[in-house]
Amino acid sequence: MMKWGLSSGTPADSYYEVRSDCTDGVPKSKFKIKAGKTLSARKWQAAFSPDGCLDIASVLSRIQRGGVHPTVRGEVWEFLLGCFDPRSTFDEREEIRQIRRIQYDRWKEDCRQMDSHVGSGKVITAPLITEDGRPIKDPLVLLEATADKDTSEVAPSTSINGNEIDESAERITDKQIIEWKLTLHQI
Repeated sequence: MMKWGLSSGTPADSYYEVRSDCTDGVPKSKFKIKAGKTLSARKWQAAFSPDGCLDIASVLSRIQRGGVHPTVRGEVWEFLLGCFDPRSTFDEREEIRQIRRIQYDRWKEDCRQMDSHVGSGKVITAPLITEDGRPIKDPLVLLEATADKDTSEVAPSTSINGNEIDESAERITDKQIIEWKLTLHQI
């Protein structure tokens, strides 16, 4: 029996395209798609009551027997991770989504105010500040942070732990901002 272009017993990782340079040393999935056993889009929609409450028991049973079809995986995980209560209605979930989008936009704007690199499209690969809040004047950091500006100006600096510190820049004292800026390059 053929479903979504895959035959029964096909490895689940064959559904998604994966770059060959990203698969070195990665074991193949042991999970095999079982035709008729997975939680399909049709079974997923049928698990909701008319007001939008989810019959989580039947969904979990189906998932344990055959997994989740890739087309509904994102929606299913919202419930499995506890983002939504199975007893919530369609309208309640939509309201929660809107509230979360607004909160996300606020956080993004807060981050943008803390550092102009957020949302700029620039990739930062090294910390921009030291653990005590002083901006780093490392050539790599400067090149990434000011790619569109003239970096030929020379500002007073000192070297600490191999990093040149910009003495003319304002030192950050808020511990939360320091912690955030120290991890910005890892995001």
